[in-house]
Amino acid sequence: MKKPNRIGVLEGGNSAEADVSRSSAAQITEALKAQGYETKLIDISQAQLTEHILAFKPDVIFPALHGPVGEDGTIQGFLEILGIPYVGSNVRGSALAMDKGVSKKIFDALEIPNASGILIEDPPSSISSLHQKIKENLGETVVIKPINQGSALGVEIVSELNDLESKLTSSLDYGPCLIESFIEGREITVGVLDVGGKTIPFPVIEVVTPENEWYNFANRYGENLSEHIIPAPLPDSMSARLQDFAISAHKGLGLRDLSRADFIVSSGGEIVMLEVNTLPGMTKTSLYPDGAKHLGYTFPLLIELLVEQAFSRSN
Repeated sequence: MKKPNRIGVLEGGNSAEADVSRSSAAQITEALKAQGYETKLIDISQAQLTEHILAFKPDVIFPALHGPVGEDGTIQGFLEILGIPYVGSNVRGSALAMDKGVSKKIFDALEIPNASGILIEDPPSSISSLHQKIKENLGETVVIKPINQGSALGVEIVSELNDLESKLTSSLDYGPCLIESFIEGREITVGVLDVGGKTIPFPVIEVVTPENEWYNFANRYGENLSEHIIPAPLPDSMSARLQDFAISAHKGLGLRDLSRADFIVSSGGEIVMLEVNTLPGMTKTSLYPDGAKHLGYTFPLLIELLVEQAFSRSN
């Protein structure tokens, strides 16, 4: 059977996560070159992107992209038009998972527990009315999340409702937002990998951050600012439930190849699904490669598997 040789790695773009994308792309490219693949880094913000891709004649494209355009189905649709196989979920799965409002409805249908929320698409005409609605439905402390961003960009925790207007304005700079009940607890993640016709979960990971801090952008990508505990010190039954929810979300959203589900586990043992990432980070501090490693997949092996799996869809 023919094997892929020329791999185009997409990076950058104009999203707020472009620098993270470049870090992921550098790691992926290094792993591919070490395995003997001919690779080319391609920034999606450059002029004549189509011509650059077609001139390279890639066997497979690896979109090392995070955030809008890269993860929302846009690039996936572009690659479908070009007829080039690519790593990751298709247009529909990417779009569904990227939109936190839509994916929340799918989690509900799948009976995956998630936080109560209110969708805000524009600055509210009455902050006092929104205050009241939040107090009645979500409680005193809430989280504001842009619906189409990752890496915790634009996320604000509001413990004093007097701060709501300024923090909501800040989050809305990234687009429509969800306001959700704040669930205090342990930050948990579970990677998922499609391999050999099966969908398998990685070991459950707990993310520990500096005292009184949460897993924000700085703690995600700053070296030595967070600790990944693998496997998470949880009862076996809870770990199994978390893995089941991750697989259920992966399949229910129609994803393929890889994903990573993020959760909060409260002190009382309540599991709350936060979101599913279709192109999880591949940087030196990223969670997904750590999970794969503990399942026996070195980083080069993981990247090669994903590339060969994408290539097999073209044959």
